Amino acid sequence: MIRALIRLSMAVFLATALFGGPAMAVEEPKFTSVLKDGAFEVRDYPQLIVAEVTVAGAQKDAANKGFRLLAAYIFGANTHTQAVAMTAPVAQQRVSEKIAMTAPVTQTETAGTWIVRFTMPSKYSLDTLPEPADARVRLLRTPATRVAVLRFSGLASPRDVAARSADLLAAARSHELRASGPITLAQYDPPWTPWFMRRNEVLVPVEP
Repeated sequence: MIRALIRLSMAVFLATALFGGPAMAVEEPKFTSVLKDGAFEVRDYPQLIVAEVTVAGAQKDAANKGFRLLAAYIFGANTHTQAVAMTAPVAQQRVSEKIAMTAPVTQTETAGTWIVRFTMPSKYSLDTLPEPADARVRLLRTPATRVAVLRFSGLASPRDVAARSADLLAAARSHELRASGPITLAQYDPPWTPWFMRRNEVLVPVEP
């Protein structure tokens, strides 16, 4: 019964919340903009509560697997059978990816291990969120972080992400910023959004 409700809720979500576009806007994490230079930005994010999973596969396959697991959790696969509001973006980060300011980041369609993450609505704390029914879904608090961000449109293919990641690191260097962690891909739109209207970002933590 619970699985049927989850499938129905996910179908409703895909048909309305995402397809509905701006009229069905979802919450995004709040941040303070420290610097903005065209598509490049430096942001300060506060502590955030997130749900995340670790999945294996190529970039797109892993994103789909992770999304399904996290969507099941927010649509009721939890100890209270409680729905949790959807937020944006869906974030994806390669596990153990090495970042060097002097070399571009490369990403291919070969299988890898990825963390896929939803930020939880701001009204929740770790104490008030229902526990996931699936042990693969983890709830945790991320630390306050300064990140460099580069916004781009398009399909966010592995080739796109690699190119934009290199651009991000180059822009960070030009602003005398040093990367201090792995790059994350953030996607804000459903897959049927026209490529030229999609909002994507690559983000990397930088030293304050």
